[in-house]
Amino acid sequence: MRFFQLMASVYFIQCTDAFLSSHNRFNSAVDPKNAVSQQLYMVGNNDVMNENLPKMSKSIPFLARPKALTGELAGDVGFDPLGLAPNKECLFEYREAEIKHSRLAMLAAAGWPASELYDKKIAAIFGYQPAVDAFDRAPSILNGGLDTISPIWWGFCLGMTAAIDTYGIQRGRSAQGNEYIPGDLGWDPLGLYPVDEPGKKQMQLAEIKHGRLAMLAILGYTIEEAIVKEGVVLETPFFFEPITESMKPFFYNILN
Repeated sequence: MRFFQLMASVYFIQCTDAFLSSHNRFNSAVDPKNAVSQQLYMVGNNDVMNENLPKMSKSIPFLARPKALTGELAGDVGFDPLGLAPNKECLFEYREAEIKHSRLAMLAAAGWPASELYDKKIAAIFGYQPAVDAFDRAPSILNGGLDTISPIWWGFCLGMTAAIDTYGIQRGRSAQGNEYIPGDLGWDPLGLYPVDEPGKKQMQLAEIKHGRLAMLAILGYTIEEAIVKEGVVLETPFFFEPITESMKPFFYNILN
C-alpha cells in the first residue's frame, strides 16, 4: 500500500545496482562467441569513419564529433566532451546504465510528489504512521526517514532488482545479430512498441529524453527539499495541484 511514498526512496537503493550491474550485463552480451560481440568489437576496433557522418558534434558545434557516437543510438547528439566513451563497447555500457537510471528516475519523479500528496491520507485510512515527515518531505538520503520504511520492503526491492537484472543478462547473452539494444527487456504488455524501424527509433528517443529530464527533476527535488526544508509540493504547488487550487490565494487577495 505504500507504493507511492516509497517509490522515490527506492530509486536511491537501485541506482548503485543499475550502475554496477550494467557492466556485468554488457560484458555478458559481448561474449566473443556471441554474434553481437563480434559485431561490436569489429565496429569498435576498426575505427572506420563514415563519410556521411558530420565531422563536428551536433550538440557542441565547435568540438569534433566523438568517433564512437555515430547516431546509432536514440538521443545521440554527439555529446561527450570528456571522452568517456572512446569506443562502442564503452558507449553501450554507459547507455545500459543511462537507460536504467532513466526508468528509475521517471518512476521516482512521479512517485516523489505523489507520496507528498497522498501519503498522509492513505496512512490515515489504514491506521499507519505516515512516511513523510512533518514538513511533508518524502523519505530520502538527505531528508532522512528511510529508517521508517519496513526492511521487508527493502528486501523485496533488492530481490526484484536482482531478478530483473538476471533476466536482462540472459536476454543479452541470447541476442543475435543487430537485435541487441541497451535496456531492451522485451517487456511490452500493451503492445505499444511500434513494429516499424522509424517508429521504434521515435519511441526510443522519447524514452531517453523523458528519462534524462526525469533524472534532472529528481535531482532538483532532492536539492530543493534539502535546502528549503519543505516538500516540493508545498514549495511549488502549481506543478502538482489543479490550477484552480493554486489560483485561490490570488483571487482571494483580489476580491478582498
